[in-house]
Amino acid sequence: GFAGRHLLALLPNAVAPPRAELDLLDAGAVRAAVRDASPAVVFHLAALASVGRSWEAPAETLTQNVAMTANLLEAVRLEAPEAAVVVVGSGEVYGPPERLPVDEATPLRPQNPYAVSKAACDLLAGQYADAFGMRIVRMRPFNHAGPGQSDEYVVGTLTRQVAEAEAAGHEEAVLRTGNPDSARDFTDVRDVARAYVAAASLDGGAFNVASGRAVTVREVIELVRAAARLPVRHEIEQARVRAHDVPEVRGSARRLREATGWEPEIPLERTVADALDDWRERLA
Repeated sequence: GFAGRHLLALLPNAVAPPRAELDLLDAGAVRAAVRDASPAVVFHLAALASVGRSWEAPAETLTQNVAMTANLLEAVRLEAPEAAVVVVGSGEVYGPPERLPVDEATPLRPQNPYAVSKAACDLLAGQYADAFGMRIVRMRPFNHAGPGQSDEYVVGTLTRQVAEAEAAGHEEAVLRTGNPDSARDFTDVRDVARAYVAAASLDGGAFNVASGRAVTVREVIELVRAAARLPVRHEIEQARVRAHDVPEVRGSARRLREATGWEPEIPLERTVADALDDWRERLA
């Protein structure tokens, strides 16, 4: 997946069988894979990860994400009980923030089927740690962006629209968005991957991965404009405006910083520029 490929770049000796070789919904196959690998650390990033698609297939999203996590945790319990497990969840599990920044003490109040599935996986991981004494770290990343991201997400779709306009030889790029004043907490995916590696040394617990800064879509558009090779025009598309959009989301990664020293290093300007370059290469 998106974050997984950047994580692998930091772990040259990691074993990462593709989906065609290992179906995480097959409990026996997962157990055999863990037994054969005899891992010291397991990073679990696999999931049906689209919020939009989760509304279309809520039962599939919930059952498959929980089943994959259960199969993996059970396999580690039986075949590699000393291994550390980093279970990647989502900042979506908190839902609309009652206060900012959002920290790990905030109650889980997921507001879409994908977020419900991630909250369930988070709780399941915590239960396995409590019941079996396993070393399981639960990560709750907020929005992350960068090269390799799909166009289902804001930075991915904006940079793709510009790259397509450039490739087509258009005189300008027209960026269509929903509410441009929605503010979200963006971290570069490469910094997020570093956070996962750092978390593998911890004894357990839940940790946010966040920049601590909220950036509006309008500000992101300006960063895209600065990196583009042609003029950029912005239009609000009413079909993309959510009726109950949360004005601002911002997370606190203080717990992770104090535990590991992790800090985001890559500025959002570079994240956007690198994402645009990546789309240029993919569309070339």
